[in-house]
Amino acid sequence: MNIPFLDNWRKRHGMSRGVAVMEHGSSDAEGVAQLLSECELLRGQARSAGIELEDTPESLTALDQLMPLWRDGDPDVLARLGNDAGLYLGTVVVRTVPGARWQVWPNGRPVVRLASGREIDVVTAGRDWAFDGAPELSQTYAEASEA
Repeated sequence: MNIPFLDNWRKRHGMSRGVAVMEHGSSDAEGVAQLLSECELLRGQARSAGIELEDTPESLTALDQLMPLWRDGDPDVLARLGNDAGLYLGTVVVRTVPGARWQVWPNGRPVVRLASGREIDVVTAGRDWAFDGAPELSQTYAEASEA
């Protein structure tokens, strides 16, 4: 399919492996954080399982305990759920780990940069969790909070 504006965008930004793509160099840190924290699909799945996501490390542990019934479903939905899980993980890290902040790679992929300078590709971590159950979100958070 030939979509000229999409082809032009890809030439400028390159391909991103994840679903979440942001404009490189966004200067509104709070706006970016708000946008990335929405995670509607994940929040809906959690709510239907009786879990309220309050952007805390404890909520990551609760998500890890959910029965992964969605793994038998539509792969596209699974990819979106993993994307949301990664963005939610990043939201928790940014809000609770001192010095952590969102960083956007030149290809538009949002990552979390820790105070140490280490970057965590939370979208990949979330997708791995959704498809395979590992690493657990709480484990990735624990590693980030120790850095």
